[in-house]
Amino acid sequence: MAAAREAVEEAGKILQDGGLVAFPTETVYGLGGDALNPESSRKIYAAKGRPSDNPLIVHICRWEDMSLIVREIPETAKKLGKAFWPGPITMILEKSDRVPRETTGGLSTVAVRMPSDPTALSLIRAAGGYVAAPSANASGRPSPTLAKHVEEDLGGRIEMILDGGQACIGLESTIVDLTEEIPTILRPGYITKEMLEEVLGKVEIDGAILPEGCKTAPKAPGMKYRHYAPKAELTIISGEEEAVVKRINALLKEAEKKGLRSGVIATDATAGRYGATFVKSAGSREREEETARELYRILREFDDEAVDVIYSEAFEESGIGQAVMNRLLKAAGHRMEMAGGAV
Repeated sequence: MAAAREAVEEAGKILQDGGLVAFPTETVYGLGGDALNPESSRKIYAAKGRPSDNPLIVHICRWEDMSLIVREIPETAKKLGKAFWPGPITMILEKSDRVPRETTGGLSTVAVRMPSDPTALSLIRAAGGYVAAPSANASGRPSPTLAKHVEEDLGGRIEMILDGGQACIGLESTIVDLTEEIPTILRPGYITKEMLEEVLGKVEIDGAILPEGCKTAPKAPGMKYRHYAPKAELTIISGEEEAVVKRINALLKEAEKKGLRSGVIATDATAGRYGATFVKSAGSREREEETARELYRILREFDDEAVDVIYSEAFEESGIGQAVMNRLLKAAGHRMEMAGGAV
């Protein structure tokens, strides 16, 4: 589902005039402003309630537009661009003087991505080629995968929302830092470490991805602050399937005794085994893409249903599952138990 051409042209004019527009991408909905206008970036931070040292991603629609916003394009960037652009991968490079520090969170580097969603590409073109865009949600909330999620968080605070239907991936892009000697993943996503290594050779994962409380300036969105969180307290339960089901059901009984409304994030194989107020399946463990696509929708539905506590099964921390667990851990404030004991 693509937005009408007239709407995209109108949105492009809003961005050129310094306004804000929410728009669909293949990952999640983005909140766009003119990336080369420092005032637009300040408006983005204000609309989201986002800390101003949390960098924004600059979205482009043509490879040749990279040369204006980065100091140099290394061979690693050329390889990634050829393999994955347009698509859900963001590269971090040394920025040029054309990119204001308001857009980069005060850093000398810039995060750049070329989305594959046709509405996003058309909007970037209509806006002049450079659109700064974090996810179009209130800071800390689950990212929006539908236009109605944007309306819930930002309605009345931005000039326009382009409706492109449901985001097909549902998790933010993979972020790779190309300023280090060895390319380093700063945020896991749909493009996995294994896929990157096929193109680049050795790739590392930044140690700050999963631990809480990084005290240094974040080099990429989502590294420092609590993200993706539902209103209810979320706890992840890890371990063998039988032990996990037993532990979650025990926790659900405790919640029921306290009069709490409960939610469970399960899979197709286990959803029927829980006694929660609301049980939602994130799909099959054999189809990780389905889990990624449904996660934020499920968290927002629990908000709509006013649950008090949420318990989630853990997922594999490899492939796309690593990205799912990264988001779940952030949403849970790193509350995680091993069935049979805390971890």
